[in-house]
Amino acid sequence: MRRRSGPWHSCPRTSFSSGNVRNILLEVRKNRGIGEVFSDLSFIFVQQTLWMNNIKRMETVNQLIDRLIDLAFAEDIGDGDHTTLSCIPTDATGKSRLLIKEAGVLAGVEIAKEIFHRFDPTMKVQVLMQDGAEVKPGDVPMVVEGKVQSLLQTERLMLNVMQRMSGIATMTRKYVKRLEGTHTRVLDTRKTTPGMRMLEKQAVKIGGGVNHRIGLFDMILLKDNHVDFAGGIDKAIERAKTYCKEKGKDLKIEIEVRNFDELRQVLHIGGVDRIMLDNFTPENTRKAVEMIGGRYETESSGGITFDTLREYAECGVDFISVGALTHSVKGLDMSFKAC
Repeated sequence: MRRRSGPWHSCPRTSFSSGNVRNILLEVRKNRGIGEVFSDLSFIFVQQTLWMNNIKRMETVNQLIDRLIDLAFAEDIGDGDHTTLSCIPTDATGKSRLLIKEAGVLAGVEIAKEIFHRFDPTMKVQVLMQDGAEVKPGDVPMVVEGKVQSLLQTERLMLNVMQRMSGIATMTRKYVKRLEGTHTRVLDTRKTTPGMRMLEKQAVKIGGGVNHRIGLFDMILLKDNHVDFAGGIDKAIERAKTYCKEKGKDLKIEIEVRNFDELRQVLHIGGVDRIMLDNFTPENTRKAVEMIGGRYETESSGGITFDTLREYAECGVDFISVGALTHSVKGLDMSFKAC
């Protein structure tokens, strides 16, 4: 096993501080048992500390993925994979192949390589098919060679990630093909699995879709609740513009409208980059696009299904956001077998 500063293999006793919260998470689990973890106030305190620490600094995509891998190993392996450790010699070596069992779009190859190498840098990964490739049952995108103990302990995390990402990429590719011949692009949303947003957003891109905002930090999206709490569309837009100027933020501003009255207000006030047409019918969407006249980007959202997707695209909107790309997708079937 790779010896590194990650939390899942080495957890010295320490105090509760933001710099040590990842180590503490495993320490709590190892010494109290998983049943007590979720009822112990110390666990809640650690999670709050972790969250508060994160909002004080912006982490890179790679840092977030590293933390996800660390946490996934911690919750799966704990103080050891006793099944593997009890029956597989430490010096045994072998090979396993990734076997595709369902047609779809492959995604997660690069992340899988990182999972293997972070756990055991001696593992050798032979990639035979790249992210974005269309696969069918019987395809073998990857062969991995190394210690058998390492192959067995990394199998489930690798499969969980690749099945999830490939399912999202497959669904996205289906939607993208449905839009062929129009200028409309399909967008994802923030309806993602907690902790896996970066991977799921990456899977959308692999499938040919476009990422909407990554989180709450990289775009201003004035939705109905923001408008209502702010006291109206004019106040919401002006406050957003003032905030960006005062904070030195170069952020795009998008606003959601629910009807033609709100759309007319936005067109009169201006100061936004994109207008989201929420729960408009196709007929009203076409009329709204004509009213906007290319002055702002347009996005359709709300109640749009695969069957109605193209009808909305043919109304001339620039984007259609689809939460289903990530929130209810089925993983692509695949396995990791000894060879």
